[in-house]
Amino acid sequence: MPGASLPALSCALPPSRDLPVYAKVAEELGYHRLWVYDSPALYGDLWLALGRAAEATSRLGLASGVAVPSLRHVMVTASAIAAVEELAPGRLVAAFGTGFTARQAMGQPPMRWADLVHYVVQLRALLRGEVVDVVGASCQMLHSPGFGPARPIEIPLLLAPVGPKGFAAARQVADGVVLVTEPSVALEKRWDICAQLVTGIVLDAGEGASSHRVRSSLGPAFVTGYHAVWQWGNGAVDEMAGGAAWRTALEGERPDGERHLAVHEGHLVEVTARDRPLLDAGGDAILQVGWTGDISAFQERLGRAGAAGITEAIVTPAGPDIPAELLAFARAAQAEADPRG
Repeated sequence: MPGASLPALSCALPPSRDLPVYAKVAEELGYHRLWVYDSPALYGDLWLALGRAAEATSRLGLASGVAVPSLRHVMVTASAIAAVEELAPGRLVAAFGTGFTARQAMGQPPMRWADLVHYVVQLRALLRGEVVDVVGASCQMLHSPGFGPARPIEIPLLLAPVGPKGFAAARQVADGVVLVTEPSVALEKRWDICAQLVTGIVLDAGEGASSHRVRSSLGPAFVTGYHAVWQWGNGAVDEMAGGAAWRTALEGERPDGERHLAVHEGHLVEVTARDRPLLDAGGDAILQVGWTGDISAFQERLGRAGAAGITEAIVTPAGPDIPAELLAFARAAQAEADPRG
């Protein structure tokens, strides 16, 4: 795996029936940590998935990637953290974000940063065993021995900051950060955990945009770009290749007020029939997604991330053969760690 100057290699996946299998593969390949998505309208339950992954592995780090506070009472989250920590002592990191996709898929805007900060402060206090005022009532973790670990429960609490307000919130309450975009310059603060979500795939020799593997494994990340642009302002998607026809079809399929239900289908896991024409319209543009490139290109990105202060690169495999994608990323990272490999 990467040396001290390079980010560790982690992976992120949605909750699914097969997640424990993928967790075991990741552990066997030497991945640092498994991050699990939190989008209840799209996937299974985050904390149940982390518990299953904990029982399927013995060394692999585990993380919420990232949990959305507004979806759960803070005591529910504290209890879930306690349950996973008891199954996998010392392996859990809990990261939180404002819930762009998770909330938009239910027709709601992202949370306010101030509300997220308040939630994390309350959560940390609960995990310490303190009495916390939640919605005007006193709350405390009362778990008896055998029903949860003793307090205090010490795990890193991270934020996924976006923009100046997000980074200000992270500096205020977080033990580390998860970035959804590449830092343009070296980070102003060096967190012990500074992870970056990475889309893309490691291309085989001669592999191009028309490859079945590229379309099925990289396609979900490519079309998600259209989903995000539509969500930010649906007229802007018309400027993207195939975007106008896609929007027209969407508007004919669902009434106003329900279109968000369709837009986010398949988020980062599959290309729906509605989205498939976007792959044809986009052509070679799919190869510009994230860290897509051959092994040397992946190695170069990994080195640049480390130089910018990233401690952990979180790849996001998709498609019909997740173990194969995990293997491709692991081989690329190992080749960087050992040039002879």
